[in-house]
Amino acid sequence: MHTSVHWDVIIIGAGPIGLAAAWNYAREHQDHKILVLEQYALFTQLAGTSGEERHWRLQYSELEIFRLTLEADKLWRQLEQQADRKLIHRIGSLWFGDADVWTNEGQIRQTMLSMDEMRLPYERLTMREIERRYGFTGLDSNYEGFLQQDGGVIDVKGTLTSLYSLASEAGVEFQFQQCVKAVEPDARGATVLTAQHRYRARKVLVAGGPGSKKLLRQLDIDLALSTYEMACISMLRSQRLGANDPFWFAFQPPVESDSNLFYGFPPNPWSVNGFDRLGTDFEVDPITEANAPSYRANPQHVERALEFARRHMPFLEPDKQHSAASCLAVLPTDPARQFYLDSAKGRCHGGEHLVVSAGGWAFKFTPLMGQICADLLAEREPRWDISALRF
Repeated sequence: MHTSVHWDVIIIGAGPIGLAAAWNYAREHQDHKILVLEQYALFTQLAGTSGEERHWRLQYSELEIFRLTLEADKLWRQLEQQADRKLIHRIGSLWFGDADVWTNEGQIRQTMLSMDEMRLPYERLTMREIERRYGFTGLDSNYEGFLQQDGGVIDVKGTLTSLYSLASEAGVEFQFQQCVKAVEPDARGATVLTAQHRYRARKVLVAGGPGSKKLLRQLDIDLALSTYEMACISMLRSQRLGANDPFWFAFQPPVESDSNLFYGFPPNPWSVNGFDRLGTDFEVDPITEANAPSYRANPQHVERALEFARRHMPFLEPDKQHSAASCLAVLPTDPARQFYLDSAKGRCHGGEHLVVSAGGWAFKFTPLMGQICADLLAEREPRWDISALRF
């Protein structure tokens, strides 16, 4: 094993953040050599980018994250112009349920207060209004919620394709099927080791999703992250309620077996299959080295989702035809934290040559976090306040 090429920047992980960072750095440093290493293929279903869509929302309970989504919104619009492709479909973001329960998505009541403070328009709704307008039934009459019209869904494959194309056009090189075994920063840069190769770079970005924690632990950087395998079920509709049904998230008190949180996507605007996707947001049974992901939806979680549909979504056909899949979610164990994004300076020997982006429901922040990572790789203070993200 020898080092044949020295790189200015190596990025570990060709997920959305890694691709966005590669493109942003490359277009500002056209004379630099940039390499992206990915252990799978570009459109892998074995990491956190499986499936067709992700929830897009501006609203957050936490104002410091809320401000970042407003900035991310501007960058999404710029990315769509660069890619000449619509990536966010703004069909609306509907939240309903127990307005006082806190979840990993925040709290309905606090989020409405935050929207008021940020002057983001929304429509407050009673449960009766939600049932009448969107077809739900049998939910607690004390539930309430809101519709934020700027929310919606992100085209996952469209985003990855666009960023990969833009990065490639900017001169970024890619090597797939390269599983990184170790990162070794030192006083002059960092060495990246795979089973077959030894790479050398001035700066390295670790944005490898579920594999990031193991790599960083070798450097005595122990981020408080847990990885979960969450279920998503596709079901046919028996009827179409409206031309622009929104994404929805149901905030409910936890039960003994799980967090009792469900969310759903209507048939997405770029697909013709007519399926709804119903997801479970259950942070249970975290994956460990002894409990590897199965890449199959947990049957108990599938049944919980089907039962939710049977009881509350009469416009679906859960017992006629459905399919289930799973998606890995890497989430901070601290409920007060959303993400880890920072330079590793002071955290390990040579940490000033290492940048880390790990954890959280981060797809909606793709262009923003990509730019922040590019700033950190260029040893430049990020142009946005990331104090809530640092570690």
